Amino acid sequence: MDEYKSVEKYLNKQKKKQVNNGSKRIENPVRSMILGFINRTLISGIFLLSVLCMIKMNPDTKKQVYQTVYGSNFSFASFQKWYQKNFGNLFPKEITKKIGNDQMVFQESFVYQKKENIENGVRVSVGQGYLMPALESGLVVFMGEKEGVGETLIIQQVNGVDAWYVGLTPKDLKLYDYVEKGSLLGEAREKTLDLYFQKEGAFVDYQDYIS
Repeated sequence: MDEYKSVEKYLNKQKKKQVNNGSKRIENPVRSMILGFINRTLISGIFLLSVLCMIKMNPDTKKQVYQTVYGSNFSFASFQKWYQKNFGNLFPKEITKKIGNDQMVFQESFVYQKKENIENGVRVSVGQGYLMPALESGLVVFMGEKEGVGETLIIQQVNGVDAWYVGLTPKDLKLYDYVEKGSLLGEAREKTLDLYFQKEGAFVDYQDYIS
């Protein structure tokens, strides 16, 4: 009888072990998303804490960081691209992605009828209501009124150039949003749009960025 109980106990242990091993193989997608988010948050926190410690311990580091970020036209868009490549999105794509069979994805190339030179930029004829795509991936760094220009949307592109879009009604954009090349920026208010391109604080020839 004792031998039978020992065998039964051994078989029950083995059965439980198999069940536990099987449950480990079934990965919960929500759990993995949460763990991924926590890991990325921890990495960001450690990076920020390291920078703060360096600044605290060495006053010269504070000057260098300030000069890099505020004094040399630091490319936040390039940093965002680097971070995304090495660590992924801060928020998992599964959380932010909209799912729907009837949902249309805007992915367009820039098209216009004619263009004319204006001071520091170019004016393009597009037609009223034209849906403007992003000319290049980048970060939204300004949305508002620019003196002498009007309502302006500025994208700090990953190529180091700030693209100014004047005459748009932005669509679902907020300050510091990251936009992909070809994604929808907004709708033209009139039949023309003004575009400017700025690098290291100076306006540059638009012909290098639109054909």
